[in-house]
Amino acid sequence: MAMRRGYALFSILVLLSLLASSGSVRSEERETKEFVLTLDHSNFTDTINKHDFIVVEFYAPCIPLITVFDKDPNNHPYVIKFFDSPNTKAMFFIDFTGESAETLKSKYREVATSNKGEGLSFLLGDAENSQGAFQYFGLEESQVPLIIIQTADDKKYLKTNVEVDQIGSWIKDFKDGKVPPHKKSQPIPTENNEPVKVVVGESLDDMVFNSGKNVLLEFYAPWCGHCQKLVPILDEVAVSYQNDPSVVIAKLDATANDFPRDTFDVKGFPTIYFRSASGNVVLYEGDRTKEDFISFIDKNKDTAGETNAEEKTTEAAKDEL
Repeated sequence: MAMRRGYALFSILVLLSLLASSGSVRSEERETKEFVLTLDHSNFTDTINKHDFIVVEFYAPCIPLITVFDKDPNNHPYVIKFFDSPNTKAMFFIDFTGESAETLKSKYREVATSNKGEGLSFLLGDAENSQGAFQYFGLEESQVPLIIIQTADDKKYLKTNVEVDQIGSWIKDFKDGKVPPHKKSQPIPTENNEPVKVVVGESLDDMVFNSGKNVLLEFYAPWCGHCQKLVPILDEVAVSYQNDPSVVIAKLDATANDFPRDTFDVKGFPTIYFRSASGNVVLYEGDRTKEDFISFIDKNKDTAGETNAEEKTTEAAKDEL
């Protein structure tokens, strides 16, 4: 039997049927004993090899009321299951060694209990051991204690430097729709004069969606070798369009900025999309050469006349209504 070891640890229930007999065994005299045994890595192999007939049930542990995210490996299976859950996720990161840690934990448990069964999953994270999560959400340790909520559609809501008496009220405000979404973003550049323009989370609407321009946008990661090879090529493409103000060549660090993933499906780097002035979004799948990029842009861009014509048609339709 081939068995694969996954990252998660699994609890195992085993139903053992031990068939014992005495003397010359007849079926009606055979004794059957059944019991349930919990197995782990320490006794799994010995137990399997010891019996001729064995039924093994593999199951994942249920998510507790509050999932603990720290360095204890026994908590890791619950953390994995927490992030796999379709529920809205409330994550509270604190300093586990801080003076107010126990008070914060107690209040958070009280809030989690009062919201049980309402589609919210709760996680309590040790800030010292949560650097990966901090990097992913664009958080800083100076913001601890903090609560971040992530919904199923990937919207995020953030409350930093939380006081004990703010935990319950802020969760309630979130549920009541009173908390604005948080957008992970690098600072908007004070100067953006290079041929390839820098887009960040906070400038995405102005520079792409509401710009009225044809934008070729590269989603990149700073550590990506293929992205680095693309830099001089996109620079040349951008220079080629310097006399065409309707075309913008831009880039966004996808590891440091939020963007609408229902519009831009980024699964690897670099991923390149083109959004025309009229709002058509097209994934670039051609060769990464200057000539191919230019050909693609010219094929998909809207001219000023086309854009104005569409706007007039839209306005006319509104007037008729």
